[in-house]
Amino acid sequence: AGRKLQRVRPGLVTVWKAEEMLKKAGRKPKKHDPDVCKRVKLDLDVTSTVLNFQSPDSLFESLISPISYEEFFREYWEQKPLLIQRNDPSVTVYYQSLFKFDDLKEICSYDVFYSRDINFCRYINGKKKVLNKDGKVNYAQLKKDFEQKKATIQFHQPQRFKDELWRIQETLECFFGSLVGSNVYITPPDSQGLPPHYDDVEVFILQLEGEKHWRLYKPTNPLAREYSTEAEDRIGSPTHEFILKPGDLLYFPRGTIHQADTPAGGSYSTHITISTYQNNTWGDYLLDVIPWLVYDSMKEDIELSRGLPRQYLMQLNSSADPGKKLSGFLRGLADQIENGKETRSSEMRKDFILNRLPPYANNSSGSLAPAGKLPKLDDQIRLRFKAHTMILLENDQERTDESREMMVYVYHSLKNNRGNHMMGAEDNEEEGCFQAHGLKFPCSHLEALKQLWIGDCVFVRDLKVDSNQAKENLALCLWTENLIEVQ
Repeated sequence: AGRKLQRVRPGLVTVWKAEEMLKKAGRKPKKHDPDVCKRVKLDLDVTSTVLNFQSPDSLFESLISPISYEEFFREYWEQKPLLIQRNDPSVTVYYQSLFKFDDLKEICSYDVFYSRDINFCRYINGKKKVLNKDGKVNYAQLKKDFEQKKATIQFHQPQRFKDELWRIQETLECFFGSLVGSNVYITPPDSQGLPPHYDDVEVFILQLEGEKHWRLYKPTNPLAREYSTEAEDRIGSPTHEFILKPGDLLYFPRGTIHQADTPAGGSYSTHITISTYQNNTWGDYLLDVIPWLVYDSMKEDIELSRGLPRQYLMQLNSSADPGKKLSGFLRGLADQIENGKETRSSEMRKDFILNRLPPYANNSSGSLAPAGKLPKLDDQIRLRFKAHTMILLENDQERTDESREMMVYVYHSLKNNRGNHMMGAEDNEEEGCFQAHGLKFPCSHLEALKQLWIGDCVFVRDLKVDSNQAKENLALCLWTENLIEVQ
């Protein structure tokens, strides 16, 4: 469920365009608007009593029931596998509604391609064979190949097509604060799709159809940062071995070596792998935070602006004295953090908010509309979609000179394209660029924005900005982006 990191091409609306935004307040997406995602309605009319969507916490706890999420994070998370075997018909029916083999018939009527959307592979005689054809997937041919070649169908990111998976994964992204991807694996009887391997993600497996035989092994690279296969003669005996049946759930941490096959004599197996926490570690956070911390500290500590020793970069090994100086600088940065120095994580936060799923919308269009009337001074307003929004202080992206001032950027995921979720860079003219969604304000608006993020309802007239006109313009910008509702 991995993906390529993408570079941001800002496409932000600024606070100074309030009049233009007012004119567009009633605009609906055009018929051929590329940002309007196709929605394939495939889900059965299943009334879910299995998962509790009241809150992100309640969803996760119902997913791992009967384990509480406190016990899960204390005993299992990043530590050891968890197997939950159920014999509950309601869970079985609900799981089967998430994705079935037959759903591929409808999905393949759209533009679904080998490699990008579907891999067709088999592990046999110690080797993985990829049997992809070229171009678009034909369902009849895929089904025929599945039966004759006994290979596994690996379908990437089904939440792009299945509404209930969109709903689950969007809520889990709110719970984890990290991207959540998924893959579906359909394997014929007496067959195995993938070699023994470990992943760089936390893995939750939901068994949907048929049965799957699993073997887990002791990690050779605990909490791994990358995917890797492992040779059979290196992994030893399994630490866990079991059969997953419909309704069962399996969790294991990053780095857990595993392999799975469908037993002979039965039907094919379908399971979905839901994964999260790729590149979401303390190490990744430090790589993001430290450059900003050093940059800010250089403005205050003249010692950080002094030149390196002559020919320092030409030396094979760093000498002891500069090494001591470097460690002293690092201790100074640590002291600043302990004394309350604000740290700014920019790239990790943006990567999450700009690549996550948009809020789940259970209407036919999948779009969101402004809530309530246009905000006026005497109106009360409250923030919508707080989990899908973040405030960042950054240098003005529209200026390139060294003196560019700090601005407040409000990024959100309300307009993110569900159809591209976790699919990596698009084949644009400049590969890896994509459109950011949000607003840009002067730093004088920061306190007013914090009022909305921290509080519940706020009168527009009480917003902490200079003038009544500025207060109304701020509220209007947020309302037009669907970020507030008028009470």
